[in-house]
Amino acid sequence: MSRVERAFEKAEATGRSVFVGYLPVGYPDLATSIRAAVTLAENGVDIIELGPPYSDPVMDGAIIQEATTAALAAGFRMADLFTAVRAITEATDVPVLVMTYWNPVVQYGVDRYADDLLAAGGAGLITPDITPEVAGEWIAASDRTGLDRVFLAAPTSSDERLDLVVGASTGFVYTVSTMGITGERAALDRAARTLVDRLRAHGATRACVGIGISTADQIAAVSEYADGAIVGTALVRALRDGGLPALADVTRTLAAGTSSRPSLEN
Repeated sequence: MSRVERAFEKAEATGRSVFVGYLPVGYPDLATSIRAAVTLAENGVDIIELGPPYSDPVMDGAIIQEATTAALAAGFRMADLFTAVRAITEATDVPVLVMTYWNPVVQYGVDRYADDLLAAGGAGLITPDITPEVAGEWIAASDRTGLDRVFLAAPTSSDERLDLVVGASTGFVYTVSTMGITGERAALDRAARTLVDRLRAHGATRACVGIGISTADQIAAVSEYADGAIVGTALVRALRDGGLPALADVTRTLAAGTSSRPSLEN
């Protein structure tokens, strides 16, 4: 059983859904980004999603783009990712998944990336811009290292695509709540619930909903039908506007939405 799977079991044993919290590496600087990730773990996040800055972040909204652009301008390098993962995993048992676009992995070397991530204590990758049928090298590397691989499913995904995603994903399936980029939204699309139902029908055992979730009430709503919720923009905004104290406060507030989760077996 992977560390990500154990995080789900731990939450489920206490009647909670899983809270996945995203932050970019290197923002506002490397040391603070490490402390920020540990702050997430200390205040209710079950799985940390760590995003290395990328020059062409096609899925990221304005606030996350602002943060990753600042990190790149400050001199972020790929080695910093593994430094951060190692420091975070030495400070907390909460698993760390890296959310990365695929080009940096290819440029670094897929096997080398997997080996270095494993050595640093990382739990796996979330890969938003690569699909299972072209991810053979990563699937082989993750099988070899035991790292989890999280692929994305979207409301527009065909049944054939969902079969591929469910079959190739480990840990959980990242369920895109709505088409578009990340960011806060006043209401989540109904499509998210339908998509999770479709994933269940295709054999998915765990699905977490992301894109647009920014309040405890939204997390509670997602927890009615999914196994977890993924939050990014609200956490990055808190770190930007109020530093680590504000990040801790917002994380605790959001984590409250995971409690009193109804049984999905009923």
